[in-house]
Amino acid sequence: MKKSKLWSLGLFLLLALSVVLAACSADEGTTEEPTETNEETTDGTTTEETEEAVPQTLVFGRGGDSVSLDPAIVTDGESFKVTENIYETLLNFGEQDTTVNPGLAKDWEVSEDGLTYTFHLQEGVKFHDGTDFNAEAVVKNVERWKGGAEEQFYYFHSMFKAEGEDIIASVEATDDLTVVFTLSRPQAPFLKNIAMSPFGIASPTAFEAAGESFGDNPVGTGPFKFVEWKRNDSITVAKNEEYWQEGLPKLDTIIFRAIPDNSARLNALMTGEIDLADGINPSDASTVESNADLQLIERPSMNVGYLGLTNTRPPFDNKLVRQAVNYAIDKQAIVDAFFQGRAEVAVNPMPPSIGGYNEEIAGYEYNPEKAKKLLAEAGYDGSEIELWAMPVPRPYMPDGQKVAEAIQKNLSDVGIPSKIVTFEWATYLEKAKNGEADAFLLGWTGDNGDADNFIYTLLDKDTIGSNNYAYYSSDEVHELLIAAQSEIDEEKRADLYKQAQEIIHEDAPWVPLAHSIPLLAGKKGVTGYLPHPTGSESLVNVSME
Repeated sequence: MKKSKLWSLGLFLLLALSVVLAACSADEGTTEEPTETNEETTDGTTTEETEEAVPQTLVFGRGGDSVSLDPAIVTDGESFKVTENIYETLLNFGEQDTTVNPGLAKDWEVSEDGLTYTFHLQEGVKFHDGTDFNAEAVVKNVERWKGGAEEQFYYFHSMFKAEGEDIIASVEATDDLTVVFTLSRPQAPFLKNIAMSPFGIASPTAFEAAGESFGDNPVGTGPFKFVEWKRNDSITVAKNEEYWQEGLPKLDTIIFRAIPDNSARLNALMTGEIDLADGINPSDASTVESNADLQLIERPSMNVGYLGLTNTRPPFDNKLVRQAVNYAIDKQAIVDAFFQGRAEVAVNPMPPSIGGYNEEIAGYEYNPEKAKKLLAEAGYDGSEIELWAMPVPRPYMPDGQKVAEAIQKNLSDVGIPSKIVTFEWATYLEKAKNGEADAFLLGWTGDNGDADNFIYTLLDKDTIGSNNYAYYSSDEVHELLIAAQSEIDEEKRADLYKQAQEIIHEDAPWVPLAHSIPLLAGKKGVTGYLPHPTGSESLVNVSME
């Protein structure tokens, strides 16, 4: 009996041990994901909250400093890169295109005759100085732009004046949140024009008090407030805690750092000095792509790089010589060698993505023999020309010196001797604008995605002395472009631009070279950054992870 009890006890212990081992075995064989816990700690915080937060500060490395932070008086992209985050416009472009969307105006109406635009404004918006954004503030901004000198308020005069006429005849606040623009004649791209960076709405109280120094003390309604500007070094802006769009911006601070050299800027990114860098050389793309800590970012293309031929200077005052140069240059070889495949050969003075692009035009093929025949027919005497090489890399021209050397070889092959010269960038632009160059490399990034912003801006006779560096003048082209500005029917308008491109192609004021894909690079932790084709964007949705 005693023996039987002992045996029963042993059997019981054996069964119990089996159960325990089976339980252990089941635990080891399970690969459940650890469940997230949000347990409260003794100090009342949660385990999630005690994890170290990523500082929401972005250092944006760029090629140059801003000229001014008053968007109404600047024309350079480095200024707009900052002002896009301090000011807001009545209308916004799409995140990565130039469709028109609500901005400080929540909606709008256009009269049937295209002469009256009524904007209904967002409620509860304040400027950074605490004053109210309202219809009267819009009126005061427009009056400031209209009343300014042409050489100071360049963009307003370029976009809203033509043939000496004010296109905006009047602007009126009909109530606190409604403003009415009346035009002197229809302007088809009016809504796109008013969405451009130069037309950011500033605080009237601030610009009236600051006068000409307003650009050093900017006050808008945007997601970031101006903090500090160290000339030729950095500009700092900080989160607008009273911003009218709930939950935005995500960053606390942005520091725009000027690092002119592309390679130095990339090195600063790789060593962690900056978080985001624009102006990445196409030849450095593979370096970025092979670095697990970085991301390569492509900006949507909306640009043209070209060789301008000053049409008023010999030998380029002869159309046959200009056509000969177009045949002499091997554009595909230039794109292959210096854009690393991140560009397409240009045919027209605007990219194919713009409405009104003429796809029927065939580009001048690379044909040195045809070039020689045209030069002989023109009576070209073999005089040496100056070939100007850009001293700085730009999105549409990553290496002006090397591109100039390739062109110099092409020209030599057909009997045009040339000497490459260059100047400091501001001097280069000023002298080219004054018509002092024989042939010069340059380019353009579109402001609003409209054909008018390429063809009229760059090649109309009205813009000689500003952006028409080639001094090209054609009455026939001018009439087409002015008609296109006023034409509301988009199909008819596109046809007018196509006709203008045919004439320009025949007259050959430039050699269109390339439409490039500009490159940027950022740390992996930079999220929500969407580069805009205009070259400037709001960073309101960017955060650091």
